[in-house]
Amino acid sequence: MLGYYDRLKPALKDLLLHQNQLTRPIIERYAQTYQLDPFEFSLDASLFCDVIIGDYNYLFDPIIHLQRFFAVENPLNCYLIDETHNLVDRAREMYSTELDDEPIQPLLNALPADQATRKVKTALRRVQRSFTNLNQSLVEQQVEFINQTNPDEDFNTAIEKLSARLHQWLRKREPSPLVEQVLAYYFVCLRYLKLVELFNDHFRWRVLRVDQKTCVRLLCLDPSPFIAETLQQGGGSILFSATLSPLPYYRQLLGAESNSLQYQLPSPFPPARQAVLITSYLKTTYQNRTKELPQLLASLKILISANPGHYLVFIPSNVYLDQIYQAFLSKYPEVKTVKQTADMSSDDRESFLQAFAPEQPPVLGFALLSGIFSEGIDLVGKQLIGVAIVGVGLPKINPETNLLQDYFTQKNGFGFAYAYQLPGFNHVLQAAGRLIRSSTDRGIVALFDQRFTQKRYTRLFPPHWSHYQVVCNQHQFKEKVKNFWNEDL
Repeated sequence: MLGYYDRLKPALKDLLLHQNQLTRPIIERYAQTYQLDPFEFSLDASLFCDVIIGDYNYLFDPIIHLQRFFAVENPLNCYLIDETHNLVDRAREMYSTELDDEPIQPLLNALPADQATRKVKTALRRVQRSFTNLNQSLVEQQVEFINQTNPDEDFNTAIEKLSARLHQWLRKREPSPLVEQVLAYYFVCLRYLKLVELFNDHFRWRVLRVDQKTCVRLLCLDPSPFIAETLQQGGGSILFSATLSPLPYYRQLLGAESNSLQYQLPSPFPPARQAVLITSYLKTTYQNRTKELPQLLASLKILISANPGHYLVFIPSNVYLDQIYQAFLSKYPEVKTVKQTADMSSDDRESFLQAFAPEQPPVLGFALLSGIFSEGIDLVGKQLIGVAIVGVGLPKINPETNLLQDYFTQKNGFGFAYAYQLPGFNHVLQAAGRLIRSSTDRGIVALFDQRFTQKRYTRLFPPHWSHYQVVCNQHQFKEKVKNFWNEDL
């Protein structure tokens, strides 16, 4: 029987002689023809490519990055990083991980009581005791979580010994459901050990209880040194996005060197074709949401009534989205609406977007700010003529974001801005960017929150928002919306 590499050579020859773009369907077709694993075949074929397009993790993730390209420095590589505003959070995730004790007892129950598994079970019980001791610390201190600037060495040692025992046991086993069960926890342990080797003052080591599980979380607060180190392996890199603002914030978090060049292009679209209206009479902070709901609903109705068409309203949380949506349906049942849900399938997402087709009747879409419809979609021309954004996009207050705030407060004095304000405002810019997608598009961005009038936000506005207008009541809002659509551009 021919081995993988015996089948690979004719497959590559056939592919390279007859194709010049190696797309997924092409790779899958050749892989099926020559009986090759499509992923491995794509990696082998990529060695012959001038340009390779892939997800961030193939370059930046320390566990799964492509060794054949990025294990050593190569000055011939040039990295083009699109949608760079997403890289900061993605990199934090790549350098963060967690372990919990939930799989341990099922593994102990599933492993047979024989000599081959004795050492594995001993190592599992040691890790289980480590989790128990950590949980006891939470109980004794009467806290829900513990944050440390250094990992617990006893816990790390227990994970190291368990990983070694699992490795020895797995080497001698044939594939089976039990092996798959063991392998899953083994990989989680390996990821933890790999990342804990990188631990420094950019990390925090956390213990917490989640859904009756004791968890150890390795949290990366600042991935900028790792991003910079990765980019330095190539001969050059170009990072770009429509929303890299403010640039000093992104320069610091993306590990830019002092001599790195930066360039900001003006918007290619005529600013007069977009109105930016701030409703200073609306306060959408958590404490005011219920009280302000009637005014918010009325303002939405004003926005969509002056010029019937397709509109989107972006709302910062699923709970608040449901509240506004249900209230709007009750008050204005005659308005056609569509709503993003938490568990949308690809067909559901396609159906949502299809409602904005030019031939469809006017619709008001309700979507999550920072969700799947707030970036990466193109609704050109009549597909979208207005966007409303409720709130300034602040992330929900939580212990990990608070750790981020404390970290940057100590590092540069901008803790709140770096942890809450700027990430939130980036979501606002992304959502507003769904509106004007060509030089002939026209529409209104309505910012439904008094906080947008504050200097700490207006100074973040992009240049093409410099003509923003503040409206003080519903009557004034109605007049501004009406006047915009009556203007002859």
